Amino acid sequence: MSTRIGFVDYNPDNFHANIFLKILREDLSDRGFTVSGCHALLDSEGKEWSSENEVSYFESPDDLNANVDVFAVLAPSNPEVHMELCEKVLKYGKPTYVDKTFAPSLEIAEQIFGLADQHGTAIQTTSALRYTEVQEFVTENGGREALRHMIAWGPGRSFEEYAIHPAETVVSCMGEDALSLMRRNDGDFSQLIINYSDSRTAVINVCTNSKTAYAASLTTAEQTAHVTVDTGKLFVTMTDAMLDFFESGTPSIPRGESLMVRRILDAAVDPGACEGFVKLSD
Repeated sequence: MSTRIGFVDYNPDNFHANIFLKILREDLSDRGFTVSGCHALLDSEGKEWSSENEVSYFESPDDLNANVDVFAVLAPSNPEVHMELCEKVLKYGKPTYVDKTFAPSLEIAEQIFGLADQHGTAIQTTSALRYTEVQEFVTENGGREALRHMIAWGPGRSFEEYAIHPAETVVSCMGEDALSLMRRNDGDFSQLIINYSDSRTAVINVCTNSKTAYAASLTTAEQTAHVTVDTGKLFVTMTDAMLDFFESGTPSIPRGESLMVRRILDAAVDPGACEGFVKLSD
């Protein structure tokens, strides 16, 4: 018997809904998961997408809940509606994946986690850039304890939507104990300098409207290596990890790391970050 996933979205006619559906039906079909229903804030667009993709559409979250086992809250370009979408489904207590960017601010991110706790709901969020050759290199070369410095690069249409990816890369490799951040340049080529505990450091380069590849340079006591991400398999690997979460019902990503990603993004848009270091932790 397959596990039934319910898509909850703003407008499901987006890249993530389409690629997740394709991967579940093709690359990962042997894992036994199906998209059994969809609910969208934009009702007519949700109905049209569901009809075109042969997915049942439910106008009521209660009706969707009766036909699925787990939820995927998508709306990857609209994090401002993630709280509203989570309010619709977290109350059912079923494992819920929330797409990037988890929330538009640290305050709302904490509220979403609090709502999940209130209902005893397992919840997980991540960018696809957590599951790449970069993390594999760290694991194979002493783990994050051996990592002294790293630089991450990421492209995208805008800083607001795409800075999450190199931020997730850094936090997934170096952990949640970042201390302070400074930003250089707020244009297409923006750089974040991060101080970590134990004199470790990281740099995030967000190169919007460019052909920059997702990549990282990682420095241990023994070496510095440059690792480029294979984006061709990125979403298959990420979807596979999402299904692992659905199967276990237990989040595999420390909540503190997800919150630190949001702290970094909040600090990066603090005007004071362009003048000097701002704190990332109390």
